[in-house]
Amino acid sequence: MRRPRPQQRDTLPLRLPDGRDIELLRVVDPRARRLRLLVSARGPRLTVPPAVGAAEAERFLIQHLPWLAEQLKAIANTVATATPLSPFEPGTIPLRGERIELEWRQSHCLRAARDGERLSIHLPPDLRPGALGRILRDFYLTQARADVSRWLPRYLPDLPRPPREWRIRPLASLWGSLSTSGSMSLDMALVLAPPAAFEYVLVHELCHLIQHNHSRAFWREVEHRFPDWRTQRRWLREEGMEMKHELRRLLAP
Repeated sequence: MRRPRPQQRDTLPLRLPDGRDIELLRVVDPRARRLRLLVSARGPRLTVPPAVGAAEAERFLIQHLPWLAEQLKAIANTVATATPLSPFEPGTIPLRGERIELEWRQSHCLRAARDGERLSIHLPPDLRPGALGRILRDFYLTQARADVSRWLPRYLPDLPRPPREWRIRPLASLWGSLSTSGSMSLDMALVLAPPAAFEYVLVHELCHLIQHNHSRAFWREVEHRFPDWRTQRRWLREEGMEMKHELRRLLAP
């Protein structure tokens, strides 16, 4: 079997329209079919198909600089105004498009559980570094699994086969993916978003079991199962990256 060519990566210095100097990761990806500019939790990235020349990639980048500047500004504002969680201090965390209040309790063991409209976090006196991030990760993972388990049976009957397996984990830039073997990954940050946005990504990846591309036929499959997909895709493009950054902050050691 012929091995795919490896990606080529380099870093470009870039000046934004507002005068800020940043670094952009440029990735020449043999699997890419179109130019793509995104801002992931690791920073801005330009993906370039091998057939696209340097001049065309540069024009594309210049055309999208205002958009990139707005994305980075919004993320910077989110980070600047974010208040770190402090044990036994008032605070909230995002869940399913809303903010839920935290309630701190002293306990012999560390655990988190929903208590009505609040999240109760039980803390032992000898709390270790990173333990709070791990317990929040477990909480979000449990909530996300519950959502997928509730939605998935609705869509399986008219698919050619179910996913081989599905996992939920933090993803840097993608919201989901489906491997050639049928294994599905979904971004944990989706459980912070409104449920419709999360469900749209699930449907999107399931439709790749029918169409392994983003052709018109693929989008017809998505439309058939989730007519409101355009609204949810737009929300993820405009608001979703802030969710990724907030999840990263909450789970940080």
